[in-house]
Amino acid sequence: MTRYALLLLVLLLTITGCREEQPEMTAQAPKEPPPLPVDVITVAKENVPIWIEYTGKTEASKRIEVRARVSGRLEAIFFNEGEYVEEGQKLFEIEKDSYEAALKQANAQLARDMATLELARKDVERYRPLVAEDLAPRVTLEQYEAKVAELEAVIEADNATIRTAELNLSYTDVVAPIAGKISRRAVDVGNIVGFGDKTVLTTIVSDDPMYAYFNPTEAQFQIMRKFKVQDQMDARVTIPDNGEGLLVRKPLVGKVDFTDNRIDRMTGTITMRAEVANPEGMLLEGTFVYVEVMVTDQASFLMVPPGVVQDDQQGSYVYVLDETGSAKRVDITRGYESRHYLLVVAGLDGGEQVIASGLARIRPGAKVKPTDVTDEKGVMATLTKAGMVPGKE
Repeated sequence: MTRYALLLLVLLLTITGCREEQPEMTAQAPKEPPPLPVDVITVAKENVPIWIEYTGKTEASKRIEVRARVSGRLEAIFFNEGEYVEEGQKLFEIEKDSYEAALKQANAQLARDMATLELARKDVERYRPLVAEDLAPRVTLEQYEAKVAELEAVIEADNATIRTAELNLSYTDVVAPIAGKISRRAVDVGNIVGFGDKTVLTTIVSDDPMYAYFNPTEAQFQIMRKFKVQDQMDARVTIPDNGEGLLVRKPLVGKVDFTDNRIDRMTGTITMRAEVANPEGMLLEGTFVYVEVMVTDQASFLMVPPGVVQDDQQGSYVYVLDETGSAKRVDITRGYESRHYLLVVAGLDGGEQVIASGLARIRPGAKVKPTDVTDEKGVMATLTKAGMVPGKE
């Protein structure tokens, strides 16, 4: 066999071997990936409590400037800065000497005038029978009677002077007009206080209850007016945790107790206020808070958890289960949204099972293995756990 013929034979055998292996390779079909485990929530149109959320700032229900009501040298301070004080608790003492002396002088003047009045009354009693028997002129009796009336008026003035002196002396003990948390002192011992505009010594704030002011837009205010089921709407005040999970606290509950009488022209908002109990002093004045107002639980809406809604260039959408157990994209129209739910205006009719987990891996047509978590993670379940369903706190 020539060398050329040998090479030709090897080439033919190689081609034949490749053809025989070809069917075996094409016979191996690709494996279908297993269904993706996902949580699903069955959505329904139902009476969902509508809570509208705002940002707000807290303000103490009472804020008092403690001022010196009399002048003098500040002699003592009787509180620790930043502590809670009781109504009537002594806070400062102003020098008393001049006010004690003024009270003594007023009492002495009263005693002197009382003695003079007593003498004048005796003169009247002595002259009255003499005048009756024409033994003394009537004009003299009338002069003594006028003197008695004058001295009685002087006595009244003396008593008023004494009351003023007693008040001024009492004002040297500066006491807390309300119970609350006291600020730092504004004046040190040794300073002269109380001249001119009476000196501010410190401030006290009463933080239980606490006010939270917030500003709904005109449109939001009209929604409240249309749907509210009670004059004083329920309110919840929450301190943001900044996403760190360190400041998660139970919301403080109360009522909306104030609505301003006009819309601000510049901002298009109206000022409202929620009053909440703050027994533990959790809220301080000036704290940034979330204010949630419960408008109604008597209107039917279709709500979904906000986390199930996604967005792209085509708009907002959710994934639902179709009849084959696959993921199906459904475009929706968003409505009102809060941290707890999102109103679906169009796109869902109710009864759909919306996919609530694994959304980053879901594609239209993907096979999924659903687990219904409506009772744990549905909108009503979430609101119930948060204490936002009336009668189920």
